Amino acid sequence: MTTPVPVGGFPAPDMLVDLPLGEVYGFLEPGPVVLLTTRRGERANVMTMSWHMMVEFVPPRIACVVSDADHSAAALTVTGECVIAIPPADLLAGVVAIGNSSGRSEDKFAAFGLTPLAAETVAAPLIGECFVDLECRVIDSSLADRFGIRVLEVIKAWRNPAVDDTRTLHHRGHGVFAVDGETIRTASRMP
Repeated sequence: MTTPVPVGGFPAPDMLVDLPLGEVYGFLEPGPVVLLTTRRGERANVMTMSWHMMVEFVPPRIACVVSDADHSAAALTVTGECVIAIPPADLLAGVVAIGNSSGRSEDKFAAFGLTPLAAETVAAPLIGECFVDLECRVIDSSLADRFGIRVLEVIKAWRNPAVDDTRTLHHRGHGVFAVDGETIRTASRMP
């Protein structure tokens, strides 16, 4: 059944107010804030990333934005691999500090007390303090020059059972974050 259009059109949205375009992101934020690690030669780096989304279930594929302005973009372009690590909510201060600094001028693993661990299939390090680490390879970078978008395929996934806090951080824009709340389970028809 469709909603009929009233004679004369729809009523004016008198109860609504303008939303600045710069605030739209905070309402459509696609998923948890993650840390993306790369390694080029002997130099590892980590950046904070919140612009990403799942695009396939199995194999897991993730579209993400890594701007050429980010120091990690060059390593990601050259090596075609990275790790996406999901930090617990209690790492908020470090996640923000990582996002507000550059790997061009400092070793962010050392500066922010992160433990790099050897990955199994990629050179980029896992992060010991995160509760999930995903080893990834770039499978499509056709939109990288225009939009910074790369599609990654997860080729190995890790979960850290020693990390009890599995609440995730969600960036609302302009220094505002939300933390996961209540989990609600419903019947699913997904395999």
